[in-house]
Amino acid sequence: MTRRRLLKHALVLFPACVPPPLLADKPAQMVATGANLVAAARRQIGRTLTYDPAYVVLPYPMGDVPEDRGVCADVVIRALRACGVDLQQAVHEDMKANFSAYPKIWGLQRTDRNIDHRRVLNLAVFLKRRGASLAVTQDAIDYRPGDFVTCTVAGKLPHIMMVSDRRNAEARPLIVHNIGQGAREEDRLFEFPLNGHFRWR
Repeated sequence: MTRRRLLKHALVLFPACVPPPLLADKPAQMVATGANLVAAARRQIGRTLTYDPAYVVLPYPMGDVPEDRGVCADVVIRALRACGVDLQQAVHEDMKANFSAYPKIWGLQRTDRNIDHRRVLNLAVFLKRRGASLAVTQDAIDYRPGDFVTCTVAGKLPHIMMVSDRRNAEARPLIVHNIGQGAREEDRLFEFPLNGHFRWR
């Protein structure tokens, strides 16, 4: 007799003796804690191998570009998605209801659920709007595992990184990001001018 049939038989004969977890077909969904977010981001290393900003038409919700490619925002998007949060849908719904609160630098007249959540400036607004914003400092102790940090690269390019649970010899946290060579974990937290600090809650 198979395990499923045994459980079904036991449930009929002894309903109070079969604990609910044994009947579950799927594992419990990870919660978006700092540790879980870091673990989900780190799993992208060696899988997301290139930086590819090409516009792609995505399914909705839960749409994603091929796992071997992406931009910096996709590291955050995929980590949160592994913890049950779909930023594609969340950002789209908030932008649709509050379009005037979001940047207009792309000349859009309406939302675009294929790309809106993959833009760092939109993510920063969304995170601020949901109360995730923290002070930006140069003190390493203020940055916890799973925090999101935005910065400007080469004086103009927005970038987002996730704070790791690993630190360098000076106790500065490493970060997980994709800045051009795929998902990597590196010691670059304060390399660029920081302009945003967020903690999912």
